[in-house]
Amino acid sequence: MIPIPKKILIVEDDPSFSRAINYIVQKEGYDVITASNGMTGLRMAKEEKPDLLILDVMLPGLDGFEICNRLRQDPQTAKLPIIMLSAKGQEADKATGLKVGANEYLTKPIDRTLLLEKITSLLGK
Repeated sequence: MIPIPKKILIVEDDPSFSRAINYIVQKEGYDVITASNGMTGLRMAKEEKPDLLILDVMLPGLDGFEICNRLRQDPQTAKLPIIMLSAKGQEADKATGLKVGANEYLTKPIDRTLLLEKITSLLGK
């Protein structure tokens, strides 16, 4: 029986960065869905039931910290693995990301190998 690929939601407002992440992740055999703003990302996280969320911090509408916080408050999405990505590399930003519930906080530019390691680790593959 062919295993069903894991579904990853990417919430990123920069189209070229979104495409790059999409390419990296799809090449590894994951199904990918994307959203380009916070409200759409939050709705898709609840409706599409992804196996993992890759979430930018700086987004139009709701920022990644708020999305993460809301997902953690909702019993349906409280356990969803979340990797936050940001150009904001200060320790305070990382601490905030982890405090609101992100499993991982990676800074841009993203190291492809590190991203894939984190995804594999969170999905238990």
